[in-house]
Formats: sequence, structure tokens, C-alpha cells
Amino acid sequence: MRRLLLQNSAYSLFFILCISCKTYKITGAKPVLNTEKRVENLYFSSQEDYVYKCQMDIYKNHISGILILKKINTTTHRVVLTSDFGNKLIDFEISENDFKLNYVLPDMDKKIVINFLKNDFRELLRQQYPVTETFENGKSSIYLSEIGRKKYYLFFNKENKLLKQIAYMKNNKEKIDFTFEAKKHIFADSLNLQHKDFKINIKLFQITENE
Repeated sequence: MRRLLLQNSAYSLFFILCISCKTYKITGAKPVLNTEKRVENLYFSSQEDYVYKCQMDIYKNHISGILILKKINTTTHRVVLTSDFGNKLIDFEISENDFKLNYVLPDMDKKIVINFLKNDFRELLRQQYPVTETFENGKSSIYLSEIGRKKYYLFFNKENKLLKQIAYMKNNKEKIDFTFEAKKHIFADSLNLQHKDFKINIKLFQITENE
């Protein structure tokens, strides 16, 4: 009996490991000669204010408001979320290595919420990606970037050269899918941030457009 339980546990562990090691695959794409050493997400690179209507769904909680993003120096952005009536909900400064919380509404002051927002916006605002491999399909030039244990597939439209999607992986598991609609390299008209392993979705819609 004990041996049977051990065998079942081993099979279960093996199954879990197989699932957790499942790699992200891009379909209908072929590898091409890598001519780019680096690609960039320039949608939040201007020092002008980026102002969006924001909708957040975190499990069963829905948050609606106005999101303001501003690049305050070469490495750091300030992120402010207010209610539709202008009351501040959260205000923080973020870079790849630092995070400073300026204000948070007491109802939102939960470690799990702060961590999700910190990690999500850190990935969203990442600008530079070293290129490891290059692929293409009928519509997109696709670049694989590897940074430590993280991997990113960046999809650029072949016709207008605009970034339209980033698929973010960690430990070979897809974590977040970012999709963009844009007419300019420095400004996304809309953004959809969708978690793959949690019921979290953030949507941004243009209010004021950068020139």
C-alpha cells in the first residue's frame, strides 16, 4: 500500500513538473537571420503625461478610474491612479530596480495588490530588450529576449513597424500577455494586460494623445 502511494505521488510530481515546464510556442513562425541586437518598447518613453481611462479586474473586484503615467527621468516612471471623480487611489514611482510608494488608499493597501501592480507596471514600462533569436510570420517580426529567468516574445507589425504584443514568460511559463493598439511608436492608444495564471486584467484606453 505504501509503495503504491509512493508511486502515485511520484507520478503526480512528474505530471506537475511536465506541466510547469511547458514552454511557450509561437505558431506559424519561422526563424530568420538575427540582424537586431536590441528592440525597444517606446510607448511610454516620452516625458509628456500619458493619460488613460483605466479598468482593472482583480478576481471579483472591479476598479475604474484615470491612470496617469509620466517618465520623470531616464530610468523611473511615476504612476498615479485616481477614481473617476479625481480622488487619488494609488501613487508610486517605479524603475527596474526601485519602487517608492507615495500614497495608497487604505482599502487598496494590501501587500498582494501592491505587489501585483509593482510587478505588472515594471514589466509594462520595461523599454530595452536584448535580442536572442528572431522569427517571422505573415504579419509580424518576432523577437525573443532573455533576461535572467525571464523571456519575452515581442511582436512587431511588419507594415508599420509598431509593437503590437509582448508575451512575458518566467521559468518557461507564460505569465502576462500585453497587447497594444497604436498609431505612433511612442504612444499606445489602448492596452490590454492579461495574466495567464491569475484572474487579473488591466485595460487602458486613450484620453489624451501625445504629440
